[in-house]
Amino acid sequence: MSRKSAGKPPTETSDSKSARTRERILDAAAHVLSRRGYAGTRLSDVADQAQIQAPAIYYYFSSREVLIEEVMWVGVARLREHVAEALDALPADTTPMERIDAAVEEHLRYQLAISDFATAAIRNAGQVPEDIRTRQLSEEGKYGDIWRALIQDAQKAGELRADLEPRAARMLVLGALNWTTEWWNPRQGSLDVVVRTARSLVRNGLGAPAVQEEGATPPSGTSRTRRAATTTGRTA
Repeated sequence: MSRKSAGKPPTETSDSKSARTRERILDAAAHVLSRRGYAGTRLSDVADQAQIQAPAIYYYFSSREVLIEEVMWVGVARLREHVAEALDALPADTTPMERIDAAVEEHLRYQLAISDFATAAIRNAGQVPEDIRTRQLSEEGKYGDIWRALIQDAQKAGELRADLEPRAARMLVLGALNWTTEWWNPRQGSLDVVVRTARSLVRNGLGAPAVQEEGATPPSGTSRTRRAATTTGRTA
């Protein structure tokens, strides 16, 4: 999506510098988009955030829309990768409902504490034009597949309540998790409390009675994710 300069190919050093500048522009765009929304995102504000001159953006992105499309896609892609990696790292004997617990926590911590990209993608999904949403929608489908498998596995294991329709349950859980970007404020409550509450609500909402009784959730998140939230900032 970036535009290459004509003539002699760039050296490895200049190519690396170009990649870092492109990433800095993306980081800045995600920051602005997550806070000001699609209509309020201006390239001049992105340039100020990235500490570059506004015309320089056009070397990497041909238009405001192309830049925003990239941010929206990256937001969902990195969220999917983060949750998938966390699930892959769980012990082999982790139960399906415990895997759902982990997915709830990783989703919340990533979108609320680690990544402006995820926040921007989630908050602006209903604001951007459909042509900008094409790649994001494809990535959302892949992320939805992760959650579909999680709930199907819980159903097969007898851990899902018998009266639930799996698709409706999946959409309701994801909708609730995504909506936290609209109301959570770190000045008004701990993220650990939000995570613990969400895990309890999901487990007791989805789980069969026996699973609910076993479902005591720990008071805080995984050390790996919490450490990432405090050391990387909201730029992933």
